[in-house]
Amino acid sequence: MSFSRAETLINKLISNKISEGELAELLTAITDEEERKVYADALEIYFNRLLNENSSANGSAAPKDS
Repeated sequence: MSFSRAETLINKLISNKISEGELAELLTAITDEEERKVYADALEIYFNRLLNENSSANGSAAPKDS
């Protein structure tokens, strides 16, 4: 699976393995209106993955969007 740059930086941030330069890149990107959507999408992918993993571990279905 190939991750976008946004997903890579988000994953590094969450795992506390982000460098100073990468953090600066992430912060610069999220202040840009066009880039903010890309990073919001990357975070949504990450949290949906967490929800699916949690649902699978608990043997229940993932919540549906209304």
